[in-house]
Amino acid sequence: MGRQGADKRNKERARQQKQKDKASVRNERKKEKEMRGDRPDGEDPDISGIVPGPQPTVEE
Repeated sequence: MGRQGADKRNKERARQQKQKDKASVRNERKKEKEMRGDRPDGEDPDISGIVPGPQPTVEE
């Protein structure tokens, strides 16, 4: 009979710990984003540095 209450407390503790972990990950990502700074307007970060036209071959 007392086992159900203990299980519920453990489940609640695990849920709270998971929420704390998620919050810390969110804070870390927010800090990293602030450190990166702003990107130039109109420039896609996925394709930055790629020049238009034929690309050099791997051997060059």
